[in-house]
Amino acid sequence: MGSSPIVGSNGGSTDKTHGFRNRWWRVNDIGGGASSTVHCLFVSFLLCSSVGVFYIFYLFNNPNLDYNNSLGCQEDNEGSWGIGVFYGDSPFSLKPIEDMNIWDNKTAAWPVANPILTCASITDSGFPSNFVADPFLYSQGDILYLFFETKNPITMQGDIGVARSNDDGATWEQLGVALDEDWHLSHPYVFDYNRQIYMMPDGGERGDTRLYRAVGFPLQWKLEKIILERPLVDAFIIQHGENYWIFGSDPSRGTNGGFEIWYSSTPFGPWTPHRKNPISGVRNGGRPFSYNGNLYRLGHDENVLVFKIEVLTTDSYKEVRVDLGMEKPTKGKNAWNGARSHHLDVQGLRTGQWIAVADGDRTLFGDVTSRRVIGCSLILAAGLLVFFVGLLFGFVKCFFPLTHNIKRRNDALLVWERLKLRLRWNQVSSFLRGKINPTTFVGKFVFTILLIATIAIISVGFGYIYGGNGAEKPYPVNDHFSQFTLLAMTYDARMWNLKMYIKHYSRCASVREILVVWNKGKPPDPSEFNSMVPVRIRVEEQNSLNNRFRIDPLIKTKAVLELDDDIMMNCDDLERGFKIWRETPERLVGFYPRLVTGPPPLKYRPEKHARSHNGYNMILTGAVFIDRQEAFERYWSKEAEPGRKMVDEVFNCEDVLMNFLYANATPSGPSVEYIKPAWAIDTSKFSGVAISGNTQAHYRVRSRCLERFTELYGGLTDRKVEFGRRKDGWDQ
Repeated sequence: MGSSPIVGSNGGSTDKTHGFRNRWWRVNDIGGGASSTVHCLFVSFLLCSSVGVFYIFYLFNNPNLDYNNSLGCQEDNEGSWGIGVFYGDSPFSLKPIEDMNIWDNKTAAWPVANPILTCASITDSGFPSNFVADPFLYSQGDILYLFFETKNPITMQGDIGVARSNDDGATWEQLGVALDEDWHLSHPYVFDYNRQIYMMPDGGERGDTRLYRAVGFPLQWKLEKIILERPLVDAFIIQHGENYWIFGSDPSRGTNGGFEIWYSSTPFGPWTPHRKNPISGVRNGGRPFSYNGNLYRLGHDENVLVFKIEVLTTDSYKEVRVDLGMEKPTKGKNAWNGARSHHLDVQGLRTGQWIAVADGDRTLFGDVTSRRVIGCSLILAAGLLVFFVGLLFGFVKCFFPLTHNIKRRNDALLVWERLKLRLRWNQVSSFLRGKINPTTFVGKFVFTILLIATIAIISVGFGYIYGGNGAEKPYPVNDHFSQFTLLAMTYDARMWNLKMYIKHYSRCASVREILVVWNKGKPPDPSEFNSMVPVRIRVEEQNSLNNRFRIDPLIKTKAVLELDDDIMMNCDDLERGFKIWRETPERLVGFYPRLVTGPPPLKYRPEKHARSHNGYNMILTGAVFIDRQEAFERYWSKEAEPGRKMVDEVFNCEDVLMNFLYANATPSGPSVEYIKPAWAIDTSKFSGVAISGNTQAHYRVRSRCLERFTELYGGLTDRKVEFGRRKDGWDQ
């Protein structure tokens, strides 16, 4: 059957109407008109998109996306850059601050962890910032000053910020903006000359290279001299031999094509270009340093590189790349410097130790643009998949575009082309429906798979556009970060759980080490696990639940997360729990609340009952943050010995005992704190190796423990904590 032409009021077809209609999509009259088909496709796509939107709001609705800052430091507007501190016995043995076990009492946890400076911490100090990078150190006795580029979130212009440390870089006090010009500034290279302090920042937008002198160090600077009438990017001045040397890059020559060297008898010039300019080499990546009589230059691509300068004369220059020896981050976007680092400043301390500061980013340049392009492409692909499903199952019978110049052809040719296109589409759709009948089991199965795939693609697409960069970052406390040890107690029948558990949690930002307490069977080799952090297996002589809290001097962190190997949740939940524990380290902070009710006989009640009574007084230690020193010593005290004996008798209740011990040691106020996880999966349901399979019998044993522990350590029923009392809503 052919299509009737569009007819004008006089009965003839009009060119205007005819051409307009031929430019649009047409649908075969058999099986429904265009409106019904478009309506079907629109509704299908809208339903799938609704699921995707719900997914985004549910998964990414947390304040971690922008570090809780409304001014500046937004997620992917360069706010993911940070600055970290490293130490070593030499410039080639640098390790991050967290490996040094530095304890800062202000953070309620140790070790202090990188990054030590972010745009969020600067903003919180009263100096709004949207970006930090290019750190340089300057020492005066035992005081360290840190100069860095900070971007003003209002002007979007780079300024030079400064911070001060009295404890060799563990903590930093923000002093403010040291230098602010009408143009963009970065790379604040600070050095001494003739008992004066000078700064040579990168101000390439001005078109020259300037030298500033401190007139009120560190916040007051005065322009001393324009030393070159041309801009040099990432430049520094050093004295070597009889000359002073400027190393920098001319931005007009390209990213890596304009590396230049200039020399003079003083830092003020006049400067003479090196005979080999432009020299083949990458841009500078920080301050050069001398070690063992050799001079080294730092450069960068996406990471910091180090080059040994073998020849530096007015006529010749030679450098060779050497290994810096710094370990690369392994946690990807969950590491503060997981994507790139382009600057390092390393200096010797008076103690003989070396200190370095480096910048780092968890995402690559152009992250916002790339995420939006990928997200829109995925949503478009989902739309095409919806159309394919409609074609496959008969919702769309014949659907094709006509070319824009079809009006120039005669009507007979037009009808013939339409007929050919319809026949082809009908043949394809008939073939597909013949292979997959939507009324059969196979057809329904294929339809379900395609529907799930469509929703998944849309969800991922919206995630790229609105969900941030995908990183599950740590939360700062007092503008500082830390790390914790993850502890799991298990045995040989649960290896399937354990491998998945270690692979997942080792990528969480604040996990320092995973300790596996092995209770029974042949222990595995740590190399069997796909882990981004060290895995240690502690083999126990006796299969006892008390082993969960055994004192372990090899644990390197103050915080321990006791987490059963059959619990899977996202890293952000762990990071939120760690933040709350650092704020209240005297409590058990965990994810599974329970309620003990009385009067006697006491009953152990699940979370559902606790919520119906709007309160809890116990936290399961199968998912809880604890102070490893306080908790373990408390559990293995003489006072707790009768309780430990009962735990061994019933092979249960170790977490109940810990709750009683904490309540007994907390005379007033809550001893437990609950955080609601976004989601949690019990993987033992899939492996069939759950420890407490009979829930009712499990609860009866625990109720017996309640009676016994109440006699020994006092009650819990009067320690009820209400849900939803936290301002952040994390305990709803």
